[in-house]
Amino acid sequence: MDIFEIIKRPLVTEKGTHQSTQSHEATRTMPARGGSFAFEVHAAATKPMIKEAVEKIYRVKVLSVRTSNYLGKPRRVRYKRGRTPDWKKAVVVLHHDHHLDLF
Repeated sequence: MDIFEIIKRPLVTEKGTHQSTQSHEATRTMPARGGSFAFEVHAAATKPMIKEAVEKIYRVKVLSVRTSNYLGKPRRVRYKRGRTPDWKKAVVVLHHDHHLDLF
């Protein structure tokens, strides 16, 4: 799978914008980390694949990746029932020296 197929689009939401501005200082047990950025990714993408794709596309250092799968919602158009597609979300935490200017 190509790295440009793994990352579909950045998710620009109020929560994502807030999380991108938050950073945490270093403690005894945890190193300092920068903001968190959310992306819609390919459903078959794994955490190492997502980390590699974000690092190569945006030229940043990724500390961790969190993923979650979302089921599509039922929808109705006139008399027909259907569903929106299932999708996968990845939240990427960057090193404190790096930042994405997407948000």
